[in-house]
Amino acid sequence: MKPAFSVCVYCGSRPGAEPGFSETARQVGQWIGQHGGQLVYGGGRNGLMGIVADATLAAGGRVVGVIPKALVEKEWAHTGCTELHIVDTMHERKRIMAEHADAFLSLPGGIGTLEEFFEVWTWRQLGYHAKPVGLLNLNGYYDHLLAFLATSVTGGFMNDWQMDLIHVASDAEQLLQQLVQSAGVAPDVLRLDQI
Repeated sequence: MKPAFSVCVYCGSRPGAEPGFSETARQVGQWIGQHGGQLVYGGGRNGLMGIVADATLAAGGRVVGVIPKALVEKEWAHTGCTELHIVDTMHERKRIMAEHADAFLSLPGGIGTLEEFFEVWTWRQLGYHAKPVGLLNLNGYYDHLLAFLATSVTGGFMNDWQMDLIHVASDAEQLLQQLVQSAGVAPDVLRLDQI
């Protein structure tokens, strides 16, 4: 059965210092699964990556993991994925993830999460895709990044329209619903409290 939508989630291979990060990753996966969606992610079973994948599977959703051979042992490839693609390079990983996604969502994470977020945002502003890009600013995690980006606008290196390409919210459910609706793949998505 084809999923109602497909969300590519970028997030940390570590759980982070705040318990709220893990709980939100669980909520994201649960929301995707309960709404008949598909998670596309980096294929690991550690940290927030593993939590969002496990929660999606537990809620009945499909999970597509894409991981390079070099990271199979380092990130402990999640062998429980509906589909697990083991690829040769990071470029191939990111290409496959982007092709399988209707929208992109970045949760808290480190350098890898930031790199993936900036790449799909760059592709969006260059017109390589028209898929919505979301940044979950959980507990102010991305406040400093967003302030820096505003400085890039006032400094003349970016324009407001580029900032407007990012959907930013602090509530995971609200942001997921916004992304899926913007992608035009499931306009009547229910809230969890309506199920």
